[in-house]
Amino acid sequence: MKYIDIDQWKRKKHFEFFSAMDYPHFSLCADVDVGAVREYVKKDGLSFFKAILYMVTSAANAVPELRQRIRGKQVVEHDAVHPSFTMLMANEVFSYCLVEYAAGYHEFAKRTASAMDDTVKNPGIDDPGRDDLLYVTSIPWVSFTNITHPIHMHPADSVPRISWGKFQKRGEKIWMPLSLQAHHALVDGLHSGRFYKLLQDKLNKPDEVLAG
Repeated sequence: MKYIDIDQWKRKKHFEFFSAMDYPHFSLCADVDVGAVREYVKKDGLSFFKAILYMVTSAANAVPELRQRIRGKQVVEHDAVHPSFTMLMANEVFSYCLVEYAAGYHEFAKRTASAMDDTVKNPGIDDPGRDDLLYVTSIPWVSFTNITHPIHMHPADSVPRISWGKFQKRGEKIWMPLSLQAHHALVDGLHSGRFYKLLQDKLNKPDEVLAG
């Protein structure tokens, strides 16, 4: 982790401008093509959810702005960020499940399975007290076109939210809505676009991305 020198930062004016807003988050929702990864996981008996979770987390980690967080009047950039995702329990109430990110898929999937087992035994929505996270949720019942997440205003909540919904076949491709919500003092449309491009590149090459 490193601290950003705001006085020397190219985003200083943007940071001050958006930080002063009552609601400084913005959200994008776009369809991503999951046809290749869906076919790959079916063939190899892998979890679609774990594959998407890994690809989303990996793509977010590759964009420095999505690893930056606001702490009071300071900004930090984490070396890595980790997914904290919603997990539906047997009583139809969700719990949070936190996984430490691993660069290789097999280790990540192993950690995710272990974390999910622990969450079944000890469900809850307690605040983990850390900001090196990505808040992730899957809503497989709805092919949404927009979604907004609750945030804290004070202190500033700068953890990005990533969500995906029900995929649908249109023509020869299978499309899945995926949303990114982020704090505009740190993240612009350009950075969001880079995230989506990186993610789609990974979705297109599951045999390479999920082999590690």
